[in-house]
Amino acid sequence: MKLIISSLSGQPIYRQIEDQIRSAILTGDLKAGEGLPSLRHLSQELRVSVLTVTRAYTELAQEGLVENIQGKGTFVADSGDQVMRRHLEDRVQSLLGEAVDTARRAGMEPDRIRGLLDGLLGDKGSAPASEEGKE
Repeated sequence: MKLIISSLSGQPIYRQIEDQIRSAILTGDLKAGEGLPSLRHLSQELRVSVLTVTRAYTELAQEGLVENIQGKGTFVADSGDQVMRRHLEDRVQSLLGEAVDTARRAGMEPDRIRGLLDGLLGDKGSAPASEEGKE
């Protein structure tokens, strides 16, 4: 896992760490049960205080995205966990919202958008997106 920290972003360093780890978890780059770097290792790698990394990990643990296991480290929470599921559903809703906004700007009708989604889901009752509108 490679984190990039910017002192020019105006965002606190702990928040940058937190956001990048959260993003890696929600996109699947970090898998359930996978260990995060130790506090000391990550703080040395990023050249920041151990307290800064601790704060980021604590925030993620409070959200339920990671688990701190005493004496072992910090691990990505199980993806079946309700909190993780809620985060993933929120991400899906956000991405679908962006897709719908883009489709509307392109002048697509709701039925066409639904047809594309059905095609992506593999719905047998819908023609593949490339075949729709050719009749």
